[in-house]
Amino acid sequence: MLLAVVRETCDKMFQLVRYGRWLKNLKKSQSNLLLGFYISSTTTTTAARNESNPSRSSPPPIRVSLTESAGRGVFATRAIGAGELIHTAKPIVSHPSLSSTTSVCYLCLKSFRNRITSEAQGVSFCSQECEEQSKVFYEVEKQADWSAYREYCCTQGLKYPLLAKRLACMVTCGVANAESLDILQPAILSPEMILQMEKEFTLLRSAFEEANVTDEQMAFLTKQWYVGVLARIRINAFRIELAGGLYDYQDLLSSAAALVEAEAAVGNAVYMLPSFYNHDCDPNAHIVWIENSDARVKALRDIEAGEELRICYIDASMDHDARQTLLYEGFGFRCHCLRCLSGD
Repeated sequence: MLLAVVRETCDKMFQLVRYGRWLKNLKKSQSNLLLGFYISSTTTTTAARNESNPSRSSPPPIRVSLTESAGRGVFATRAIGAGELIHTAKPIVSHPSLSSTTSVCYLCLKSFRNRITSEAQGVSFCSQECEEQSKVFYEVEKQADWSAYREYCCTQGLKYPLLAKRLACMVTCGVANAESLDILQPAILSPEMILQMEKEFTLLRSAFEEANVTDEQMAFLTKQWYVGVLARIRINAFRIELAGGLYDYQDLLSSAAALVEAEAAVGNAVYMLPSFYNHDCDPNAHIVWIENSDARVKALRDIEAGEELRICYIDASMDHDARQTLLYEGFGFRCHCLRCLSGD
């Protein structure tokens, strides 16, 4: 009994030390990080900066900075009106859900009208452009037999390992950095979670080895890397529900809510800037996906300059206890927004 208490205490101390190191590294690189976000966000908002005036050129009205109690956060640099498109973002890595592999584009997750099918694994692309862009990871991916990995994910009800597999393929091809997700905050993993990830890792590495991927290409692919990537994917991945080409703002919100209720996700994706938005059960911003995995962040209400922008990580219609339980188990923290503190 005493040993169990000591072990639990040590685990908690380790988590605090790890978080402290992560926060220290974040502070140390903050100035370079903010510059990178500014350039990246400006690039991704070129096509959709202002829906009423597409030709207008201006950076997104946000900055990333440290909050008093929740790590990093996103803040408005000017007043933002309700319904305004704040910025868009392309995913660092994305993957269709196992049930959607044959019905959406294997790269951008767009639902099919015209499709280009790859005979290697029976996947399809929505356009020649997506097929060309996918070559950066698909040339390696299609060489391996992923049947055992996919079957394990299917039987265990896992979705995030698919993102880890794709990122591993991208790193193996040399088009992504093995540390590309390191800046994102990791989830707290239980020993049981890590044990399950070890099984996944073994299947993943075996698939690469059987595909004759060289040791040099796989040098990054260690158990530590795999667990670290999944720890970040678990807390930063977004579930993609396409709004189906709707452009009226209220219709977008209604459609997104209906899709969540119907479990109609077409896949999952990890983004850089959207991952820095903190949670609030009464959010002032919302992320929608219209046709593909390109994320659009919109204002739910008027937002003042200097105000932190927050999104809801979960279904805000849940009661207080259910929200708190899901947040604690899924993200490792309890919500401190006014709605949760009041117990509404």
